[in-house]
Amino acid sequence: MARGLKKTASTAAATHTPNTGRCSHAAADTTKPAVFGGRVLADIDWSQPWFAPWRELGEPTAQRALQQQSVAEALNAIDHAAKEVKFVPQANLPDGQAYEDFIFKTAQVPTRDGLHDFFNGLCWHRFPLAKRRLNQLQAAEIDTQGVRATRGPVRDALTLFDENVILMHAPDALWVALQARDWLKLFVDLREQWQQVHLVLFGHALVEKLVTPYKSITGHVYRIANEVNPHDEAALDAWLVQDLQPAKLATKPYEPLPVLGIPGWCVANAERAFYEDTTVFRPKRVVT
Repeated sequence: MARGLKKTASTAAATHTPNTGRCSHAAADTTKPAVFGGRVLADIDWSQPWFAPWRELGEPTAQRALQQQSVAEALNAIDHAAKEVKFVPQANLPDGQAYEDFIFKTAQVPTRDGLHDFFNGLCWHRFPLAKRRLNQLQAAEIDTQGVRATRGPVRDALTLFDENVILMHAPDALWVALQARDWLKLFVDLREQWQQVHLVLFGHALVEKLVTPYKSITGHVYRIANEVNPHDEAALDAWLVQDLQPAKLATKPYEPLPVLGIPGWCVANAERAFYEDTTVFRPKRVVT
């Protein structure tokens, strides 16, 4: 996740603990708090369709975190893939050092107890090469431009990818309808074609929001090339490393998608009227 010196305000799936700065003092007390901030992991309903790809890895890890009272320790205990990084307490981040720079230089991810960093850690395990690539690109931007009040276009795009991206492999007709924000065509007229769609919720802030779902939750879709097998996550991970290039990211190659419009993800979206709500399914802006 790209956060610079400070953690940005949590998205709408707020944990039950207040946000704290992403800068810490090296000499900070590392003892566990009297109240475990990660207790919100017990709120995850793993039966929801959007959590299905995360469940095998995530459910036992959440249980372990609740037992051990530590998200970082539970993430380190996963025996799932080659470990690119180690998860460490937030207090390990030195005062004044950028979060992304610390990860790049130490291969350690400062981790707080809560939903946000829990899902970030799971993504590191599912897509270690892509997460490392995102971190390398962030570190390179920080090295050349420093940490400023506003990010440049590449850092903006990297942050959006890391936090909110949905990877999508879909027929061309669906992609064209999505680009046009033709929601009725996308979800009603072409509904049968959704059986050919494969989605990967990559953005950990997006997954966090879905712990307490609401209609307007919107992800940003990044298209998987047609020749890539989206069911082979190792191949998808390797493809992302090659495809994530600064020049492409600077164009913000994303399309917004209200995720509860995905067929099968909400009972109410079986009705056409669900998509006629223009406060959520907004028409494309006409640039004059």
